[in-house]
Amino acid sequence: MPEEADLHQPHDKLFVQGFSDPTNAAALLKTQFPVELAARIDWTALVLQNGSFIDSQYRKTQTDLLFTTTFAGRSCRLYLLFEHQSSPDPLMALRLLRYKIRIWEAFLKEHPGEPLPVVLATVLAQNGSKWEVSQKFSDLLDLPEDLVAVLRPFIPDFSFGLMQLAETPFESLPGTPAGILILRVMKAERLNQLLNDAVWDESLIGQVPTPLFELLLRYILSADIDKEAFETKIQEIQNPATRANAMSLAQVYRQEGHQEGRREGRQAGRQEGRQEGEVIFAVRQLQRKFPTIAAQATPLVSQLDEEQLLAFGEAILFLTTETDCLDWLNRAGN
Repeated sequence: MPEEADLHQPHDKLFVQGFSDPTNAAALLKTQFPVELAARIDWTALVLQNGSFIDSQYRKTQTDLLFTTTFAGRSCRLYLLFEHQSSPDPLMALRLLRYKIRIWEAFLKEHPGEPLPVVLATVLAQNGSKWEVSQKFSDLLDLPEDLVAVLRPFIPDFSFGLMQLAETPFESLPGTPAGILILRVMKAERLNQLLNDAVWDESLIGQVPTPLFELLLRYILSADIDKEAFETKIQEIQNPATRANAMSLAQVYRQEGHQEGRREGRQAGRQEGRQEGEVIFAVRQLQRKFPTIAAQATPLVSQLDEEQLLAFGEAILFLTTETDCLDWLNRAGN
């Protein structure tokens, strides 16, 4: 499990919060392996491990979780890699091989001389369109067709599970109620459908722990959504307790945004009115976090309306790169 300080993206925080729970992870992972293989894994014995094994250059687009358990009575590792980059990596299997080697090296430090455990890897892709990626390492190798059988004993090979949110319908996403709702929200974010009825399924929401539901709402509100439609969605929740909880949480986030914007706005431009003050505050946030693009991005910020300024004030807390920031502002301006 990666350290909290290493989680820069809201996608990563939501993934780790939800799937570091062994019950949620097991319910998802058991659907990603052949039945005969899955039947030999002890899904009740998953234990989350500390640490991350991904390459440093990918830390802004992926995160990972590692669990120990047993397979056919022997030690086993289940590795879940979460990808939220916009384009596929045709060398995904090579990357996974590096991660598996790191897992084995870490194992040997703690258990010198012991046989290496099997490492079964699965990739969860938060993609907006289907990826054409091979799930077999040997497909990356340039092998003469007539000599594949001869070479097979001399080359490494493995397959990995690949769950693409882009090709899985909302109603077919597997797991526990909490896991399903997380996957639906992640899929909806990529499709700009965070107000889709599938995200607001009360049969799932009512079974999700309050801290996770709060994180889901914060994740939704950090996106560029129609705030009035969001309020309507909350008011349409049938269960009184769930509706009251959602309205209370949304009110807290709304007040946080207004108070922060108004406080900085009054100090910087009271005579210019509330919206201009919020523009000034948003520009100051931008200058503090991404000074290298301040000149380029300030005109984009100035074009935002009041609701978009509030949304930007929430979103910039999670944005980690200048490119992410410019992409958000350009989408809001279109």
